[in-house]
Amino acid sequence: MRWINITIGVAIAGILGFFGIREVIADPVYFLELVLGGLTRGSIYALIALGYTMVYGIIQLINFAHGEIYMIGAMTALIVASVLGLWGWNSAVIAILAVVFAVVYSCAYGFTVEKIAYKPLRNAPRLSALISAIGMSLFLQNYVMLAQTPEFLPFESLIPDFAFWEPYAHIITSVELSIIITTVIVMILLGMLIKFTRIGKAMRATAQDKVMAALLGINVNQVISTTFVVGSATAAIGGILIACHVGQINFFIGFLAGLKAFIAAVLGGIGSIPGAVLGSLVLGLSESFFTGYFWSEYEDVFAFTILVLILIFRPSGILGKHETQKV
Repeated sequence: MRWINITIGVAIAGILGFFGIREVIADPVYFLELVLGGLTRGSIYALIALGYTMVYGIIQLINFAHGEIYMIGAMTALIVASVLGLWGWNSAVIAILAVVFAVVYSCAYGFTVEKIAYKPLRNAPRLSALISAIGMSLFLQNYVMLAQTPEFLPFESLIPDFAFWEPYAHIITSVELSIIITTVIVMILLGMLIKFTRIGKAMRATAQDKVMAALLGINVNQVISTTFVVGSATAAIGGILIACHVGQINFFIGFLAGLKAFIAAVLGGIGSIPGAVLGSLVLGLSESFFTGYFWSEYEDVFAFTILVLILIFRPSGILGKHETQKV
């Protein structure tokens, strides 16, 4: 093992030297910026990946329309904030109401999508449900494009610049700090929901065995709908945060973000909530270092390369467990 580690270390050093970035790595401030930037990316991916992994853990379905729920949440926040801004409302009130409306509206969409596109196919072959998910994703994209505009719209940040954070703003901005803190809070609340509440226990039971859960009196359909609603809420929060960070939004932002979150969920172990968080952070940090030390143009290529490698060498993901299906 020792010579393998030495070989890997020499190879990495050679690659870094080839690209002439030894001086960059030696800069601790730049390194810290990349770490914090990676945590910011990973936090956004985690908020979306949680919806993927929760739904998959219960009904073994990849909800490819989940990225569009993320986009709808951000778009709703933009509309509400714009209307209230024209009425001259206080900025703090605007931010709160925009988030509340976006989360509620996204939850309603998640609930409706499950009832229309997935529930009728509950006992159908998985391919049918997969096609339905892709179709719903395309429908929501084009629906928002026609209802709004295909162009990018400016999104004024709902998060103010914190005065106490100004000395550190050159390393991590107030928006990025808010993204990380908000994600941590959401993760804690979601963990408490699943571990300590009645509906959380029902979710765990349904994920283990839907038939046995139904025999024990659990309303499986209600549990599945609740799972879609909770996942939609986290996606909406992620959409608002990334829109505040980037400063613009259009109908297509959910597609790539959804794919990245899906990669993160697979990387960590699809169906595992801790795995979704871990995979998101690993992907976010990896992308941050890759774009910081190599090529920012190939950021998406790098993410999908990780997906291919993880599917080849560890299809169950970092925290996933290989399960043998009985036939």
